[in-house]
Amino acid sequence: MEVDPGFNIVPSTLPLGFSYGPGCFGPKIELRSLDSIRQSLLDPNCMGPDPVYAIAMDVGRIEDRQQLVERNLLFGAVAYAAGRLGYEPVRSQGHVHKPSPRNGWSTPEVYEIWSGQAVVLMQEFDRDDPGRCFAVEAGRGDVVIVPPGWAHATISADSEQPLVFGAWCDRDYGFVYEGVRAHGGLAWFPILGPSGRIQWQQNPTFSSQDLCTKAPADYSYLGLQRGTPIYRQFIEQHNRFDFVPQPALAATFWKDFVP
Repeated sequence: MEVDPGFNIVPSTLPLGFSYGPGCFGPKIELRSLDSIRQSLLDPNCMGPDPVYAIAMDVGRIEDRQQLVERNLLFGAVAYAAGRLGYEPVRSQGHVHKPSPRNGWSTPEVYEIWSGQAVVLMQEFDRDDPGRCFAVEAGRGDVVIVPPGWAHATISADSEQPLVFGAWCDRDYGFVYEGVRAHGGLAWFPILGPSGRIQWQQNPTFSSQDLCTKAPADYSYLGLQRGTPIYRQFIEQHNRFDFVPQPALAATFWKDFVP
C-alpha cells in the first residue's frame, strides 16, 4: 500500500481482502460477486474478476473503538480486483445512503485512496433528472467527500492494478439501490478506451446532464488537513468527522456542494 492508512491493516490480492495486525480490530471480509452488481453494468452479461471487490466495514485501532461507537462513526476499507468488467473498469454498482434512523439524514462519506487510481462518480439524485454530475479523479492520498443524499459509485481508473481505499461512514450505514438499478446504473458509464483511459458514455435512461470531470476539492473548510491520513486526523481530534454521522453540523456546506 502506497499510503499509510494510520492503523495496522494490510490489503491482499490472493485472496482478495485484508488482514489485521496487532492492535487492530476488523470484521470477517465481505465479498461482492460479479453477479451481485450486474444490474448496474453497461453489459450485464460481461466477464470479469469474481469477486469484484472485498469490504471490511468497521476497522480501526482497538483503543479507538469506544470513541467510534460513541460518535456513531465507522471506518471501512475496500479492495478492488485488477481487471475490467467488459467495456468498463472494475467498479461498484452505485447507491444512495439510507437515511439514518437517528436524524433522518442520508449521511455523507469521506473517501481516502490508499493504492491505485480512482474516479468517484456522483450525481445529486437517483431519479430521472440526476441533477449535477461529477467524476472526481483521485490518486494515492487524495480525499473525496460524497455529500448527503447523492448517488455514487467508485471506479478503478487503472485496470492493471488493484484499487484500495478507506472511508469514514455513519455507523448505522445502509444502502438504497432501487433508483440506480431502475436506471441500469448511474447517469454516466465509464468506458475503457484503447489507451486504457476512461471515456464517458451517457446513460439514456436519465435526462441529459453534463458531466464535470475534476480533481478533489480542498475540504479545509470542513476541518480536514491535506496530506494527513484521515484516520490519523480522527486520532488527533476525535470530533473532526462528527459531520459524517451528524450531517446537520455542516448543513450550510451541503447546499450547492462541489466535491
